[in-house]
Amino acid sequence: MAIDTNEAFLLILGLLLLRECFSVADDTLSMGESLSVYTSDRLPSDNDKFELGYFKRGNSSNIYLGIWYKGIEDRRIVWVANRENYLSDPYTSRLEFSTDGNLVLLQDSSKIPFWSTNLRHLPSNSTEAALLGDGNFVLRDRSNHSTIFWESFDHPTDTWLPGAKLGIDKVGNVQKQLISWRNSEDPSPGVFSFGLDPNGVIQLILEWNNSHVYWSSGVWDSEELTRVLTSSAIYNRTIVLVSNENETYFTYSFTSNILIYPQLSITSFGQIKEIGEPLVIEPSIVLPRSLSTVYALCGAFGIYNNNSSNPCDCPKGFEPFSDTETRLNDWSSGCLRKHPLQCENRNGQKDWFLKISNVILPVNSKAYTPLSAKRSCELACMNNCSCTAYAHNSNGCMIWDRALLNLQRSLDNGEAGQDIYLRLSAEEPQNSKGNKWEVWVIVALPVLVMVLIFCLSVVFSSKGKHKCKGDVVSSNDLLLFDFNTEHHAINDETNTRDNATKSGKKDVELPLFSYESVSAATNNFSNANKLGEGGFGPVYKGKSLKGQEIAVKMLSNRSTQGLDEFMNETTLIAKLQHRHLVRLLGCCMEGDKKILIYEYMPNKSLDFYLFDPTKKKMLDWGTRIHIINGIAQGLLYLHQYSRLRIIHRDMKPSNILLDGEMNPKISDFGMARIVGDNKAQANTNRVVGTHGYMSPEYVMEGLYSIKSDVFSFGVLLLEVVSGEKNTGFYNRESLHLLSHAWELWRDERSLELMDSMIGRPSSECTIVRLINIGLLCVQASPFDRPTMFDVVSMMSNEHAPLPIPKQLAFTTSQNAMHSNPKINYAENCSINSVTISVMEARS
Repeated sequence: MAIDTNEAFLLILGLLLLRECFSVADDTLSMGESLSVYTSDRLPSDNDKFELGYFKRGNSSNIYLGIWYKGIEDRRIVWVANRENYLSDPYTSRLEFSTDGNLVLLQDSSKIPFWSTNLRHLPSNSTEAALLGDGNFVLRDRSNHSTIFWESFDHPTDTWLPGAKLGIDKVGNVQKQLISWRNSEDPSPGVFSFGLDPNGVIQLILEWNNSHVYWSSGVWDSEELTRVLTSSAIYNRTIVLVSNENETYFTYSFTSNILIYPQLSITSFGQIKEIGEPLVIEPSIVLPRSLSTVYALCGAFGIYNNNSSNPCDCPKGFEPFSDTETRLNDWSSGCLRKHPLQCENRNGQKDWFLKISNVILPVNSKAYTPLSAKRSCELACMNNCSCTAYAHNSNGCMIWDRALLNLQRSLDNGEAGQDIYLRLSAEEPQNSKGNKWEVWVIVALPVLVMVLIFCLSVVFSSKGKHKCKGDVVSSNDLLLFDFNTEHHAINDETNTRDNATKSGKKDVELPLFSYESVSAATNNFSNANKLGEGGFGPVYKGKSLKGQEIAVKMLSNRSTQGLDEFMNETTLIAKLQHRHLVRLLGCCMEGDKKILIYEYMPNKSLDFYLFDPTKKKMLDWGTRIHIINGIAQGLLYLHQYSRLRIIHRDMKPSNILLDGEMNPKISDFGMARIVGDNKAQANTNRVVGTHGYMSPEYVMEGLYSIKSDVFSFGVLLLEVVSGEKNTGFYNRESLHLLSHAWELWRDERSLELMDSMIGRPSSECTIVRLINIGLLCVQASPFDRPTMFDVVSMMSNEHAPLPIPKQLAFTTSQNAMHSNPKINYAENCSINSVTISVMEARS
C-alpha cells in the first residue's frame, strides 16, 4: 500500500513526538522517562559542564552508569552508580523511576534493580532527577528544587569534587569515603580508601582494606591541610570541617572560577592524585609520593620491586592471580601457589623453604619466639601446618602463619634488607646442586632396588594370584591385587574409556584380604561393631592383626549400588593420595562378597554433628572453617592435582568423614567419574546423586563437570555456616537454604545466616566472606561459578576482593527435573533418606 507525502510526514512527526514522550527532556529526568543504553541517552548538567550516561572501559563489555566532564575525550569519570553490579545487556538496560519514586537501574524484565537510590517514604508522584552544574546528581522535589531527597555527593566513589562530603554519617553509621577502582578498566571497589579517620581523630587517612593506615594528613589544621591539598597559586582550595550531631565531614570549594576543577582522586595504586586540565600530564599532588609507602600494593605474597613500569612480581612457586589483572597492573589479588602445601612428610618428600634475600620483612608476623638457632626456627615453622614463612635475626625467630603482605625488595632509602624463608610445596622443584654423578646414583639406586624386589615378588606370588579367582586366602597371605584400568574403570553409557590412563597397562596395586581375615577383624560382622549403613551397604569397625583400627564397608545384596560402583570406587581411590581423602587400605573379593577396607574415622561423618541440635555445638567456628578449608583442598586435588581429573558427583555432609583431630576426609567414590584433562564436561543418561546437592545443569540436562562438584561444595559450605540442611526450609518463607542465603545477602543481612547455636565468631568478616564464596559456587550457570582453584585462592587470600554473586536459580519443580526425557534418573543411587532413586517433586 502506497503512503503519500502527507501521511509520511504525519508518521514521522508521530514517531518524533512518541520518542519525546519517553526520552529525557532537557537536563532533568522525570516520571515516565528513561535513560537507555541502547539509544546512548545522556543527561547533561544545567551548565553543560558535566554529563551522566553509560560507559565501558578497555576490552570489557561491562556497562556502567556514570558522570564525567563533558567533551573530554577520555571521559574522566568522577562518579559511578553501579560499580558493584555491572550491566551486560545493551538493549534492555535503562535508568527509570520505580512506582515508589526511587531511581532504579534495570536490565531485561528483572524486578531487582542493579542500582537504586533506595529511599523510603518518597512523594512518588513529584520527584525528578537532575545533574547539577557542580557534578552532583540529585533526586529532588519537582515543584521545589531546594528539597533534595538524595544526592551523589553523599555517595562519592573514587573522586572528591568540590562540595562532596568525606566523613561519617552518625545517624546511619555510614562512612563516606573515596574507594579506588580495581584497575583502570574495572570501577568495582578496590582495596584502598581515603576519608575521615573512623577512630575519632579528626584527620584524613589513606587505608588499605579498611584495616591498615599507611598515610595521614595529621590532626585537623585548616591551614596545613589546605597547604597539603593545594598545588597551584592560580586557585585556592578552601577546606572546611563540618561537625554536628548528625554528621562529621570534610568538604572544599574553590575561590576562583575554573573551567575544569582540579579533582582529587584515589588511584588503583592507592595514591591520592590531583588531576587538572586535560593537557596537563603530570599530577601536581601525589600522596604518598612513593609507591613503596602504599601498604600491600602487590597483594598476598607479591613482592614490590620499585620498578615504575611493573612494580610487582611473584616469588618462585607462585604465579599472578590473573593474567588480565597483571596486564592492567592490578595486583590486589596478589600471587597464588602453583602447588598447595602438603604439610605431611609423604613418600620421603616434605615442604621446603626458599630463601629470599635482601627484603623488607612483612609486618604481619603472628609469632615471635626467642629461639637462638636458625634451625630451631625452621623446625618451629615446619611443624606448624599454618606457617608460611619464617625469618631469623639477632632478635630471634619470626614466624608468619598467613599470607605475606607488604613484602618489598630492599629499597635505596638506606633501610637494610633481611632474609626471609618462604615455605614451598614438595611438588615445587628445587635447584639441584653438587656433583651430577652423585645425584644420578642417589636417584637410580633406589629405583634399581625397587625393580629387583618387584620382579622377585612377581615370581614368588604368581601361584598365589591364581587364588584371587575364588580360592580362600589366609589372613596372613596378603597379595597385591592388580587392576587393569582399561578393563575395570567404570564408564558412563557413552562408553568413553578412561583416557587419562595408559591403555593396557596395570597401574594400580591394592592389598587383597581374605573374607576370613575381614570377618575376624570385625568380630564376625557383629552388630556391636556396626557403625552405620549407607547406599553401598553396612559399615563395620574392625581391628587388623597389627592392631590398626579399620572401617569395613560391605556391598549389601540389597544395595542399590552394584559391582560397577564397587569397582569404580576401588579403582579410583586406590590411585588417590591426599590428606583430605579417606585412605583405602585394601579390598576383599571372594564369590559374591565384595568388601572395601578403609582407615577408621573415629569422629564419624560431618552430618552426625552438623544437623543435630546438641552435637552441632561441638563444631565451633574454628573447627567449621577448618573443615571447609579441608574439603576445598581435597576437591582441588581431585580436579587439578591428582593423576586423573576426577568428578566426585556426590558431595554432601554424610560423605565427609572426620578423623580424631576433626580433619575432614572426602569419602564414597562410587559415583565418581574420570574425565580427561582437556575435557570441560561430560554427559550421562543416568543422573545419580543427592537431592539438594546436584547442580541445575546436571539435574535437567545430565551434564556434569568439575563445576558440578563446585555447586555441591557451595551447598555444603552454606550448610556448615548455617547448621541447616539445604532441603530443610519447606515450612518457612524460603524453599531452600540457598534461596534463604541469597535473600539475606541481597538485603545485606548475611550474618543472620550464621548458626546461632555456637555464638559469634572471632571474625565476622571471615564468615561473610565464606557466604560470598558459597553463593558464587551455587550460581545457576556453571560458567559463572569459580573453579576449586579459585575457591581455595579466595579462602586463603582473605584480603583479595571477591566477585559479586549473581541471583541464583533453583530447580525445584517436577517439570524442571524431568525436562529431558532421555535422562534416566538413576535406579542405583545411595539409599540415604535424602538421596534420590527416582526424582519427584514435593506434593
